[in-house]
Amino acid sequence: MNQRGSLSEQNRGSLSDRQRGTLYDTGRPGVLVRLVGQAPVAAVVYYLQKLRCNPCGALFTAKPPQGVDAEEKYDPTVGSMIALLKYGNGMPFHRQETLQGNLGIPLSDSTQWDIVDSQAERAEPIWKEVVWQAAQGDVVHNDDTGVKILELMGERARQAALEDTDDDTAEDSAEGSAEELGPERTGMFTTGIVATGDGHKIALFLSGRQHAGENLKDVLVRRAAELPPPIQMCDALTRNLPGKLQTVLANCLAHGRRQFVDVAERFPEECQHVLEALSVIYRNDAIARQRNLSPEERLLFHQAESGATMEELHVWLVRQFDERRVEPNSALGGAISYLLKRWEKLTLFLRVPGAPLDNNVCERALKKAIRHRRNSLFYKTRHGAHVGDVFMSLIATCELCGANPFDYLTELDRHASAAASTPAAWMPWNYRETLASLASLPDTAS
Repeated sequence: MNQRGSLSEQNRGSLSDRQRGTLYDTGRPGVLVRLVGQAPVAAVVYYLQKLRCNPCGALFTAKPPQGVDAEEKYDPTVGSMIALLKYGNGMPFHRQETLQGNLGIPLSDSTQWDIVDSQAERAEPIWKEVVWQAAQGDVVHNDDTGVKILELMGERARQAALEDTDDDTAEDSAEGSAEELGPERTGMFTTGIVATGDGHKIALFLSGRQHAGENLKDVLVRRAAELPPPIQMCDALTRNLPGKLQTVLANCLAHGRRQFVDVAERFPEECQHVLEALSVIYRNDAIARQRNLSPEERLLFHQAESGATMEELHVWLVRQFDERRVEPNSALGGAISYLLKRWEKLTLFLRVPGAPLDNNVCERALKKAIRHRRNSLFYKTRHGAHVGDVFMSLIATCELCGANPFDYLTELDRHASAAASTPAAWMPWNYRETLASLASLPDTAS
């Protein structure tokens, strides 16, 4: 809340003679901040007068104040706050229930779920548009982390029980269940995908049985046919690859660096040489960001400033094995082998415009899923996991684009019909312009 104050005549009169004279507005007001604590979800209670007709007994209730909808108990800000606390900051529903109760505004965990479930349903068209926009990106990062979904765990237990039964009927049932469940995979994953294109970054979260590569494939099938293959940044695990879909593959240089950090205490001199060389690359990339270079300018800059360093490092790495200075089966040998086997993919930034150095942006995004797993432990159903994916995707995309996620979720819910009809106009990077255009129209209905 912003409020303005002015210098009153009384205050002006208190100025000393030395200070008196003509006063001019500097245009730079002094700033005074006062912070007020309050419940995440606040409540206002309206007491409406009731009158009864004595002859017929009919009751007449006063109308609520102007601007208060008697039919809507929960303002759109309620769902936005609950979703932001749980899916953006890892605060479980039961913990929010306790906090609200302690502050005298009870809000049960089941009610919280009902609110965010309804809001996620209204935000579904926007989420699908975000997925489509991500598929058109120039660069896609992907990785995954573990997740627990009780519904899937229950299916696995039922399938195992059927497989242990010896009679033919049970065997037939087991075969039918296996066909429904698909491949026998016990793991469950939340995949994080961060796509960059047209100056925007988009974060997606997808939870279930599929690996990061399979989820990336499901996203990239929406890619426009006329677009070239995107640059894909991931670590060296094969499960991160999108099957037969073509990408320009780059591997994470930070993962290669980590191999030497882990063995630096045992091989300090050799590791120092590698780490100092890689620090030059990261310093040059930071300079390119500070100068706001285009992808093509960044490529030329790295070729000029980083190319010689990487070439010298490659020669040094090969020499360690050729001159038998390092045992290939040692920990240091494993770190060197990691770089040499993936050298082309690790140095894609020296050949392709826009190729990133590492997958750090995706790993930072996945911290939301990890924080949720550590605090809430699991999702109960696949639908609950999807609701979490929708909100995490929208919240993380807002953060990457510099938008206010609370304001964004609230405006999406307030204008759900308009957003569903033209979802491309309600992305985190352009929704404020859309709201401004709606405000300029007379009697605009959302």
